[in-house]
Amino acid sequence: MTVVDALWRRPPRVPARAPQGAVVVEARDVSLSLGGVPVLRGVDLAVRAGQVLAVVGPNGAGKSTLLGVLAGDHPPERGSVTVDGEPLYAWSATELALRRGVLLQRVDVSFPFTVTQIVRMGRAPWAGTPAEDWDDEVVAGALAETDVAAFADRVFTSLSGGERARAALARVLAQEPAALLLDEPTASLDIGHQERILGLARLRAARGDAVLVVLHDLGLAAAYADTVAVLSAGRVAASGPPAEVLTAERLTEVYQYPIEVLRHPGTGAVLVIPRRDGPGDPPSPSPDPTDTTAASTT
Repeated sequence: MTVVDALWRRPPRVPARAPQGAVVVEARDVSLSLGGVPVLRGVDLAVRAGQVLAVVGPNGAGKSTLLGVLAGDHPPERGSVTVDGEPLYAWSATELALRRGVLLQRVDVSFPFTVTQIVRMGRAPWAGTPAEDWDDEVVAGALAETDVAAFADRVFTSLSGGERARAALARVLAQEPAALLLDEPTASLDIGHQERILGLARLRAARGDAVLVVLHDLGLAAAYADTVAVLSAGRVAASGPPAEVLTAERLTEVYQYPIEVLRHPGTGAVLVIPRRDGPGDPPSPSPDPTDTTAASTT
């Protein structure tokens, strides 16, 4: 009997709740090339129970590819990925689905499923377990949390982009995995739903889930993440609390665009904005700190 046969034939192992701060999903020295081009280079990353980890970086930094590696969609060329302390391949597909849920940037559906049917698919890993008795309650809760209950009976393909994104997230929430891996969950949403979805991520973390969210919006990362990992050219340029990692100098260097980091005058919260010299004017080039040829003034 092969290892794969053994995984499929054994009853699925239902996960126990991880203690606060425990590593649920981890990448160690992960490297990967796609089409002969290096995309990830020696990445170390830990997604911990009870915390929100935001992965940010410019286009092409490797954010979505890293999420795919953590989810098991892209085997790394070097390094390892573990879930609950064991390699990805040690879990059956059902066991893995009980431990991590994945929201992709784009969700395509070819059949005329309703929103409720799509969300109920998230309960499939729990079939045959005592948790199956709670399916209706969990699905209803996920529909309400993502603000899609009002169109629960509509066909998924009839929804707008933002509505589809929220319905797809509801499916992942209904799955009730120990770790949520969310790729740009706010990309097609209005500002109110952006705040609501990131608030949900914080709520799930408060309940003990491990949450990784890939974001382009640095302001949302600063506001909702416990830890921010900045990717640059496939490497982790910095990782830590938002106030320590999201500095003007670092972000300007990574994004190759002048960025300012301010403190809110009332709350002290970190605010990240592009520098603008004036209405309609491009920003002046940032001085190169390595340039020693420029004349100094006193």
